[in-house]
Amino acid sequence: MPSVCFYFQVHQPYRLKQYSFFNIGNDHIYEDEPLNKEILDKVSEKCYLPANKLMLSLIKKHKKKFRIAFSLSGVLIEQLEKHRPDVLESFVELANTGCVEFLSETYYHSLAFLYSRGEFVRQVEKHKKKIQEHFKQTPTVFRNTELIYNNDLADFVQKMGYKGILSEGLDWILNGRSPHFVYSAPNNRNIHILLKNFQLSDDIAFRFSNPKWPDYPLTASKYAKWIHHYQTNADTINLFMDYETLGEHQWKETGIFEFMEHLPAEILKNKAFNFKTPSEVIDSYQVKGIYDVHHNISWADTERDLSAWLSNPMQSETLSKVYAMEDEVIMANDKKLLEKWSRMQISDNFYYMCTKYWSDGEVHKYFSPYASPYDSYIYYINALSDLELLIHKQHALMKQNR
Repeated sequence: MPSVCFYFQVHQPYRLKQYSFFNIGNDHIYEDEPLNKEILDKVSEKCYLPANKLMLSLIKKHKKKFRIAFSLSGVLIEQLEKHRPDVLESFVELANTGCVEFLSETYYHSLAFLYSRGEFVRQVEKHKKKIQEHFKQTPTVFRNTELIYNNDLADFVQKMGYKGILSEGLDWILNGRSPHFVYSAPNNRNIHILLKNFQLSDDIAFRFSNPKWPDYPLTASKYAKWIHHYQTNADTINLFMDYETLGEHQWKETGIFEFMEHLPAEILKNKAFNFKTPSEVIDSYQVKGIYDVHHNISWADTERDLSAWLSNPMQSETLSKVYAMEDEVIMANDKKLLEKWSRMQISDNFYYMCTKYWSDGEVHKYFSPYASPYDSYIYYINALSDLELLIHKQHALMKQNR
C-alpha cells in the first residue's frame, strides 16, 4: 500500500539592511526590521494563513487520512511570535489534529554542519526546544538546511537520536533505483533516509503555472494519475517543497489552492494509497537499499550541490570569516553577541551573494532583497566587521574587570 508523504519547508530569514562602511562602529543593528515585517506580513496573507486553513479543512474532510509534515526554521518562529501570533496559532491548531509532524533542523537555517559540529548541535537542540514549546512534539526526523546531505551527516544525526533524515533523490546516486523506497546510509544502517521525488515535487513547486510546460495546466486528477502509476513499485512517494509554493511562488490566481484542495481526494480514489508523515513512513516500511553520498548534495539549483552558497570567493570568504569567530564569541560570554553572530549564519545571506546566470540566477535574484550579489556581500562584510569590533570590545572589558 504506497504512501504519499508531503513535507513543506517554512522559512523566512532576517534580512540585513543596507549597512555601509560608515555604519561600522556606530550602528549595531544589522537587520532591516521594517522589510522583514513587510515580507512576513505579505507571505502570511498570501500563503501561511490560507494554506493552513486549507490543510486543516483537508484533514477534517478526509477524517484524518490526510497527513503532512512541516519544518519551521527557528528564526521564522521568532518572527511569528513577535509579529504574527495568529499565523503561529494556526500552525499550533494543525499540530493539535495529530495529523501533522514537525521536523527538526538548525535553528538559524544555517550551514553549521559544514563548519562546526559543536555549533550544529547547539542550533539543533535549540530548535528542538522551540518545537516542543509550541507544538508539544519532540522531533524524531531531521532535515538539514535546504536538504544539504551526505553520509557523515546521516551518521551524526542518528547518533544524536534521530531515526530518519530527508534528502534529495538524485538519479546519479540512485543509479537506476527508485526514490520511492526507504534507504539507509552505508556507514550507519540505523538511520532511515527518505528521498524527494524531485520530478513530481518540482511539477508543483516550479512548473505548475508555466504555460510553456507540456503538461500545463496541471489538474489534481492528472497529477493523481501520475502518482497512481507507481502503485506496484513504490512504498513512499515523497513530495518535498517550500510551503511558500502555495500562494506566494505560485499565486492564488494560478489555481494552486484549488489544485491542493482536490488532490487528496483524487489520490485517495485509489484505495491502495494513503498519506503518511515522515516518521510514519519510517515506522511502516523496511529499508530497501543504501543511499551512498560521499559529497554534499542539496535540493538547490540545477547542480543540487553547495554551489548556491559556495560558488564564488565572496561566499567562501564570508562563510569562513563568520565561523572563524566562533571561539571568540563563546569566550565573550555575552548572550546578545551570541545571538548577533548566530543570525549572521543564516544561509540566505550567502545565497544572495550567488553570481550564477540563466534560470538559477533568476531564482536567486527573485529571493534577494538587494540590487546585486555584490551589494549583499558589502552589507554583510560591513556588518560582520562591526560585530568583530563588539566582540573585541567585550574581551577588553572582561580583561579589564579581572
